[in-house]
Amino acid sequence: MRKPVTRRKTGDTTEGESDVRDGGVQSVDRALLLIETLAEDDEGYRLTDLALRTGLSTSTVHRLLTTLEKRRFVQFDRNGSIWHIGARSFSVGSTFARRKNFTTHAMPYLRKLRDQTRETANLAVVDDASIIVLTRIESREIMRSVTKVGGRVAMVASGVGKAVLATYSDEDVHVIIQRQGMPRLTEKSITRPGELLKELQTIRRQGYAVDDEEARMGLRCVAAVVYNDCSEPLAAISVSGMPSRITDERLPQIGKIVCDTAAELTAALGGKPPAPRST
Repeated sequence: MRKPVTRRKTGDTTEGESDVRDGGVQSVDRALLLIETLAEDDEGYRLTDLALRTGLSTSTVHRLLTTLEKRRFVQFDRNGSIWHIGARSFSVGSTFARRKNFTTHAMPYLRKLRDQTRETANLAVVDDASIIVLTRIESREIMRSVTKVGGRVAMVASGVGKAVLATYSDEDVHVIIQRQGMPRLTEKSITRPGELLKELQTIRRQGYAVDDEEARMGLRCVAAVVYNDCSEPLAAISVSGMPSRITDERLPQIGKIVCDTAAELTAALGGKPPAPRST
């Protein structure tokens, strides 16, 4: 579903103004803004909608898009007059996942996790106080996870995000809340700091986190942390599926499987879990 068109404040200026703002190159900043906006919607945008969405003039947007098209960072569907993200954006973006060299090592563990739970298995990392999905192994069930690789979600509203937050001190959690807020993505989203801190205590005790339709209705996730050699969160793995399959009765079983798999992946990558917290 396409997001409503809203104008962003970008400080669009006339062509005669300086191209340098706040130590950055304005045209580069605008071009990246267009790529980021196009990546938000698989259906793409018309030129006028993209201009409204970014707060830029249509002439500026068109000029930047034609340049990006030549480099294959965007592509234009002439039949529908729709602009889409291009193949070059994918190839450049996928370098991030390749740089995280643990992704390849994680694949056998994700397959095992998928096969043991019959649900979609995910690998995600923290990026700028959000969670980004690096890769996944899809469930063989008819109804599968609807989140996408490369998609972002607030840490406070995702299973993998809460699993990582549970490794932070309460002071650091408050810093994340101040930076990111506590968005109400669904009617089940946690929106009060006190409630989040209470849940993090439960996660620390049981070893896994649960996203109970907090990021998307109809989607439940169970997650655990993968640690590096300094006992710090390197990534998190999770399984996601429909609440009718990831039931309350199955949660302890699935939670143990996810925790065991995260521990195995941690060991395989040369990492080590932190020492248990004193009570």
